Amino acid sequence: MRAASSPLRLAHGVWTRLAAEHSERADGLTAGHRARRARGERHAIEDFLFEYYNTRPALLRRWHPGPGVVLEPGDDGPPPHARWRWYSSDADGRVRLDPDAFLADREETVSFVHRLLSATASRPAFTGCFGLHEWAMVYRQDRHRHELPLRLGQAGTDAVVEAHPLRCTHFDAFRFFTPTAAPLNREQPTRATQPDLEQPGCLHASMDCHKWALKLGPAVPGELALDCFELARDVRLLDMQAAPYDLSSYGRPAVAVETPAGKAEYVARQRQLSARAACLRAGLIDVCAALLDG
Repeated sequence: MRAASSPLRLAHGVWTRLAAEHSERADGLTAGHRARRARGERHAIEDFLFEYYNTRPALLRRWHPGPGVVLEPGDDGPPPHARWRWYSSDADGRVRLDPDAFLADREETVSFVHRLLSATASRPAFTGCFGLHEWAMVYRQDRHRHELPLRLGQAGTDAVVEAHPLRCTHFDAFRFFTPTAAPLNREQPTRATQPDLEQPGCLHASMDCHKWALKLGPAVPGELALDCFELARDVRLLDMQAAPYDLSSYGRPAVAVETPAGKAEYVARQRQLSARAACLRAGLIDVCAALLDG
């Protein structure tokens, strides 16, 4: 895509294999959700990825090569991408992502994602929040976001919040704090200050790699897109295990962040997830840069 670079050409047999492998992996990642949806069942941990992020399994399984890649036609004609939005074809049936067409519709989004992720990556990771954002979302409330019992009951949950400093830097977590919990937070994040506050140790910033991959759509190579989704799935599990809810009905043990041992487990897993997110975030930054510099 860059003026100084030749596009990478993928032969028909190569890209069809990559596309098939991608679809198979995506189907495996969404199988549980699709089966539950067909039965009319809900899952308090895993449904979040599909409902909050508006993840559609059919779109997740659609493989994209990313910017600067040309797909060669086969005997059966041009690649199906020729019929997809933001792709262009030449007279010989070769297909590629059209960055100009994509930017004409999404340049503001691409610029914001590039700025936000670059700012996040530039900061040191903070791992002293202990996942208390989920506790702050139920603080002194009779009704909760999930129909699950609280491990420590309402009074015990409130006591944990009151015994710890709240240090949430992520606006999309903070905005769900209860009215009595929000003033207790050290920061008061807003959408406008999001690029100034997000830091790479935050579980929600790591999970949001999936969100930004969805926003960038066909510009994100298939493997990177699924890696972001898989990371979000793993982050969501820790997020809920460290929450105040009793997950025994799902066979998931709690990470009891109200104890020293639970705090240590949380931080260790948080750091592992943040390291994975750093690599994926760098890949998304590169995608944005390729689009904006092309």
